[in-house]
Amino acid sequence: MIRVCVVDDEPLARRGVLSLLAAFDDLQVVGEYEDGTTALAGLQAQPPDLVFMDVQMPGMTGLDVLAALSPQQRPLAILLTAHDSFAVRAFALNAVDYLLKPVDDVRFAEALARARQLLRLRDLDTARTPPTATPARHLEKFLVRIGHRTLFIRAASVAWIGADGDYAVLHVGERTYIVRESLHQLAAQLDPARFVRVHRSSIVRLDQVAELQPLTNRDAVLRLHDGTPVRVSRTYIDALLSALHAGG
Repeated sequence: MIRVCVVDDEPLARRGVLSLLAAFDDLQVVGEYEDGTTALAGLQAQPPDLVFMDVQMPGMTGLDVLAALSPQQRPLAILLTAHDSFAVRAFALNAVDYLLKPVDDVRFAEALARARQLLRLRDLDTARTPPTATPARHLEKFLVRIGHRTLFIRAASVAWIGADGDYAVLHVGERTYIVRESLHQLAAQLDPARFVRVHRSSIVRLDQVAELQPLTNRDAVLRLHDGTPVRVSRTYIDALLSALHAGG
């Protein structure tokens, strides 16, 4: 069972999260708090595995509560907020995701799935993975066919990948190469520590990201080191921020 706490100063919002949690048999609600001070005391006394934390509360904010906990005490956190401006600081405090209010059922399930995965990885690490386990292999080279020739393009040289119908377009410096695979297929083969999908029509290499500019509609624009702008959809912004934070 995953032990869960809910912290929100709005009773209606709290009840909404609790009703969504009730649909999952592997979750046990062990605490419910309506302000930051009470939540801090409760989380210290009875640490959960996961907390749904409202960001904006009178007095002590949700991020203040997480920051006041020691790294050993700090649970994984899914933030509840009406704004997305807290995201970058949040990931430094064990926040695995944030949900914009009103909470959408699909996004709630996605955030919960991400938290479950991290908890499973933590448990596996604690139990020590057997030495026979082998790391997953990721795509290191692209095969590009031009007439009768086949070029081998290293993944490490690709700055970003765009979609062109059912094909993908590799951007390598000033040159482009067409790969006869869809962006969806490539996304499943690339190393997620190096590449992340940011839009239904684009994937970027994380070390090529120079700047992230939020937009008013919750989308964003990335600027790569070579100056190329790449649109980021709100659907992928959470995964991008998480990957950027994990990569330091």
